[in-house]
Amino acid sequence: MKAVKRISAIAALVTVVASLSACDGMSPRTRDTAIGAGVGGAAGAAIGGSTLSTLGGAAVGGVIGNQVGK
Repeated sequence: MKAVKRISAIAALVTVVASLSACDGMSPRTRDTAIGAGVGGAAGAAIGGSTLSTLGGAAVGGVIGNQVGK
């Protein structure tokens, strides 16, 4: 069952990255925030496997992505 969760998380990450490539109008900071949230959400889903861990990972990843460009 863990393999299915990992594959789902990787598929979600690939989807997020592909969808962000269409967002040319974003500022670098906004783009970094969105990428961080996507990666954090995928990591949270892979590690915790629950909705709460996915949302927590997305929140933490978004904050980190936002602060990277400062």
